[in-house]
Amino acid sequence: MPGIKRTEPHRTAAPKGRRSLRLGGLTSASPAPRSTDTPCAQERAAGGKKPGNQGGAPLSRPTSGTTASGDRSGVAGRAAGPHHVAIIMDGNGRWATSRGRPRLFGHQAGARRVSDIVETCPDLGIRYLTIFAFSTENWKRTQTEVSGLMTLFRRYITKEAQRLLQGGVRVRFIGDRERLDPKLARLMDELEQLTAANEALHLTVALNYGGRDEVTRATRRLAAEVAAGRLAPEDVDASTLARFLDTCSLPDPDLVIRTSGEARISNFLLWQSAYAEYEFVDTLWPDFDPDCFREVIGRYGNRDRRFGAVHG
Repeated sequence: MPGIKRTEPHRTAAPKGRRSLRLGGLTSASPAPRSTDTPCAQERAAGGKKPGNQGGAPLSRPTSGTTASGDRSGVAGRAAGPHHVAIIMDGNGRWATSRGRPRLFGHQAGARRVSDIVETCPDLGIRYLTIFAFSTENWKRTQTEVSGLMTLFRRYITKEAQRLLQGGVRVRFIGDRERLDPKLARLMDELEQLTAANEALHLTVALNYGGRDEVTRATRRLAAEVAAGRLAPEDVDASTLARFLDTCSLPDPDLVIRTSGEARISNFLLWQSAYAEYEFVDTLWPDFDPDCFREVIGRYGNRDRRFGAVHG
């Protein structure tokens, strides 16, 4: 993948008690599937510690500007390049319709554009990229479009697994997986496991995701911890809830981009984007090429991020 530092995947026979993943023709040893409830299920099961960390160090979230805990110390001032960019990929359907093609044709073009943007991120110093692929509200679309999107997601994972692994991209999925097709959910689990050791770029895909739904699920899990006596109510603060979010292992986004000219946030990363910068661009997502992306990232450097403070 041009623009991404390649890491050669480690190929060994799967140890006893482990199984092999086969995605896109690539085999890699991996543990059995974990719970699909949340990307942070393992950390919470370990008592807030990283799985396998016998030293007992508390789980920490990487910082990029602000974190979900609300910590903004030392980050006000002229912005450097963003470390975490989130994108609402809008306009696929209109792009296809304007060409006299079915909406699914636009989604296919949009999927190809994702690969272009992923390849561009490392050259721009972006370590984290989060993309909004399918919202909790998108189930309201026609059955034909929804079924086509689910098929597209399965094909994309299978087709791109090898390139993502060899390109050093770590993939995570956020959102509620309970409603998803079991085959798709299994492929999502496998791709996460397959790329878990990669560090060149952290790609997070929001699938069946909604900000309100995420906070609701997080609150429900937090309440269960309080009811079980494992967490005292007086100890609950913003950072506590943040540990139960789907994004608990990620920094908050520095920049949120929405394509297609719509100026809405559409229930995307509501908690995490409290202090993010926003860019609403007129370009439809399939036309949002790496040059457009670089232009938006370049403008970010001119922002003066105060986080509520006043510069003297």
